[in-house]
Amino acid sequence: MAATKKSRHGHVTSINAKVARNINRSIILNTIRRRQPISRAEISEITQLNKSTVSSIVEGLLEEDLLVELPDRGGKIGRNPVNLTVKHGKHFVGALALDAPCTRVAIIDIDGTIKARDEIWTKAVSPENLLPQCIARLESMRSTLGSHEFHGIGASVAGIVDSAKSQVIYAANLGWSQVDLGAVIRELAPKVEAVAVENDAKASALAELLLGKHNIITPNLIYLLLGAGIGAGIMVHGRILSGTMHAAGEVGHMTVVDGGEQCQCGNKGCWELYASERAPVRWFAAAKQSTPGTHPPQTLSDVVDAARAGDNDALSALRLWGQHIGVGIGDMISILDPEVVIVGGSITQIWDMVSDEINSSARGRGAFTKQRATAILPTSLNDSPALLGAAALSIRKVFADYRIAT
Repeated sequence: MAATKKSRHGHVTSINAKVARNINRSIILNTIRRRQPISRAEISEITQLNKSTVSSIVEGLLEEDLLVELPDRGGKIGRNPVNLTVKHGKHFVGALALDAPCTRVAIIDIDGTIKARDEIWTKAVSPENLLPQCIARLESMRSTLGSHEFHGIGASVAGIVDSAKSQVIYAANLGWSQVDLGAVIRELAPKVEAVAVENDAKASALAELLLGKHNIITPNLIYLLLGAGIGAGIMVHGRILSGTMHAAGEVGHMTVVDGGEQCQCGNKGCWELYASERAPVRWFAAAKQSTPGTHPPQTLSDVVDAARAGDNDALSALRLWGQHIGVGIGDMISILDPEVVIVGGSITQIWDMVSDEINSSARGRGAFTKQRATAILPTSLNDSPALLGAAALSIRKVFADYRIAT
């Protein structure tokens, strides 16, 4: 690893030995995380770091209790190499997925395994009311798991978040505006050194990269989170795009139907009206209004159950939903040109029903768009992406514990 870099003025400055070692530590630890079990020699070959550097850093990681050694049982001739894996059951983080009507709290291992979880059902309340309940639940769950201390607490919020300052600018469902959430959490949990706050879709994008099963390494992706609303985590060159007003990814109110339905935001034809999980419920209910003896659907599950049972109106509503989702995804692909779009939310439960419509609408009819190779995949985070996203905010600090400074 070269210990030099260019400053913004164009000249070359040196990186001190400690920072260089920490960068190498992160490279090695992430290589082990992605490819475990793996030997020291394989790490050296993959990372192009010399064997002495790898051995020295691995010894430090073993002393930190972040790794465990396992003998290779592969049956190779001669001395079997010792493989390395990330140690589980030792390093936990606290995770809060803050939203209304349901806030989720959990203790999560650094491999993404949920060790304990709970839910708090509430209407819009102040952070001073909600957060003490969350921290108390975390502490109660932690006490059942032994003498572990948290490496950090991460919080994902359905709203606009200034992650650099750990502040919630606006969260409609919670009724929050200009909340210094990081300060509230630190006051309630003073022993926790690292506290991180992020928008739920952006945190979910990080979780898919760090904890997902797709083994995505690309630096350019979109994570689309579909629920009662729509949000996106946009990663460009390996960094989550925040935006000038921290609102990058608030894609629910871009126009997809010219002169379409009236949205509560004041615009017409907003994507959220046609691609949130409320849309197929509305369409299915409208189709059944003239059918005697039927009860209008209340939730997306009602529509899905009816479709699985062979109801053509329900199936049509879901397929129409997929078409509208695809239209918006196609627009985002055209603008951002990502390598992959990950779709999260309840729609992943019916991916077999709607994936063709999503892909077809996203490709469009133009020759250029049809040539695009962007993959559209359902999230591999089957258990609450926003909750795992909250955990990922702290877990990434374990795997990338360095700062670059001149």
